[in-house]
Amino acid sequence: MTYTSAQAAKLLRKLNDEYAALLGKEAKSKEFNAAVGENVESVRPEYSYTDAQESQKELEGKIRKLKHAVNVFNATHVVPGFDMTIDEMLVYIPQLTRRKAKLAEMKAKLPKSRVSEVGARISNVIDYTYLNYDLAEVEADYERVSDELSDAQLALDAVNSSETFEFDF
Repeated sequence: MTYTSAQAAKLLRKLNDEYAALLGKEAKSKEFNAAVGENVESVRPEYSYTDAQESQKELEGKIRKLKHAVNVFNATHVVPGFDMTIDEMLVYIPQLTRRKAKLAEMKAKLPKSRVSEVGARISNVIDYTYLNYDLAEVEADYERVSDELSDAQLALDAVNSSETFEFDF
């Protein structure tokens, strides 16, 4: 079948939900309590160790194959306009996000600010903190990084919702 990355992600979530449900069902049925004198067979839940393990192995195999197909697609498909594969973009976007946050903090500073004292210090000397960078340069870099991040996210979203790959269980 043909999938987009977005469709594959939804399928992967569905498979993981099915797997969690199987584990939950097994946890509830692999052991049970019975009172002394109670007919044990009348309260025994339906459970087959062999069937449970086979079902889990089958789903694990599907999840593994789907994740591999997505990883291969991500490692080989180049995002238009960025000359990077999807997996590189998945590293690049968080890097841009961190850089944008750092620049936002830097651009919010005043060129000169009074050092606030912690505790009671008796002194007539007032200390100031001075920026050791060009605020205008940081503001311009912030705008550039912000635009780059937005473009990268939009490009990746477009690929994830339109480019396809083949996958069968």
